[in-house]
Amino acid sequence: MDLTSRFSGRNVLITGGLGFVGSNLAIRLVGEGANITLVDSLIPEYGGNLRSIAGIESQVRLNVSDVRDEYSFAHLVQGQDFLFNLAGQTSHIDSMADPYTDLAINARAQLSILEACRRHNREITIVFASTRQIYGRPLYLPVDEKHPIQPVDINGVNKAAGESFHHVYHDVYGIRSCSLRLTNTYGPRMRVKDARQTFLGVWIRSVLEGTPFEVWGGDQLRDFNFVDDVVDALLRAAVTPSCLGMALNLGDAEPMKLRDVAELLISVNGGGTYEIKDFPAERRAIEIGDYYTDFSKAREVLGWSPRVSFREGLERTLAFFRETLEHYTER
Repeated sequence: MDLTSRFSGRNVLITGGLGFVGSNLAIRLVGEGANITLVDSLIPEYGGNLRSIAGIESQVRLNVSDVRDEYSFAHLVQGQDFLFNLAGQTSHIDSMADPYTDLAINARAQLSILEACRRHNREITIVFASTRQIYGRPLYLPVDEKHPIQPVDINGVNKAAGESFHHVYHDVYGIRSCSLRLTNTYGPRMRVKDARQTFLGVWIRSVLEGTPFEVWGGDQLRDFNFVDDVVDALLRAAVTPSCLGMALNLGDAEPMKLRDVAELLISVNGGGTYEIKDFPAERRAIEIGDYYTDFSKAREVLGWSPRVSFREGLERTLAFFRETLEHYTER
């Protein structure tokens, strides 16, 4: 699919715009000539980082606002052609420790955003960033979109609700929307100062700082997507009418054991150490075991497949953080 000019001159709103995926999407859309508004709360625990838009600051509009502020969104959605709805609370452990905040961000705020669109901009097209976490422990592999939704933690429950709200507003009110169920996304600008988004970020920080990291379990299978591939899927979904109302998995055809991921990371970095450990009790209770995705529906509907190999993605990620790590580890 040729995306050239599909976004040129169009008005694009990105929630979570200073976060990992949002900032990479913004950089790509600047190159496509879009008029971009980024919304981010800049709450430290949720990943927004002004450094992530270094070089494009003058080419985007930034609104420091919380997705829980329904009054702001009544204004922000007006005149927008596309909404990439990426903001969310991503930590599974945080969701268990503070379920009400997770509910407010991942469920109720999604409802208020959709209400703002219903009342003030029914012509908008929304792409919602959902997650493989909503499936819970796989009953079969690879996991396709027909797999039961049975999340194992509060985060998964609320993300499933947020996704369902988008589909209801599509079906009942005609709000054009679809959702992409992301798997383990990694790449430049990812959160590396803690494990609130992904364990891989902490591993990357550790090898760059020369400190050991822990691998819990080690034999679980996971699949990974480089952020550029995820951005490509988001853009394709926004301009593919046939995917509206759908939920589509993203993923990779070559899952890896976590111990093999650790070995590859050390190899690509040229050094590093890790230790296999048992799961802490609070993580064991919500661990899902092996997971990898059947993304054939995304390939069929969007013409999308991941293009960046895991080795290449790690090389590019490590190169980015070797130059910028201090900006992503500040407390």
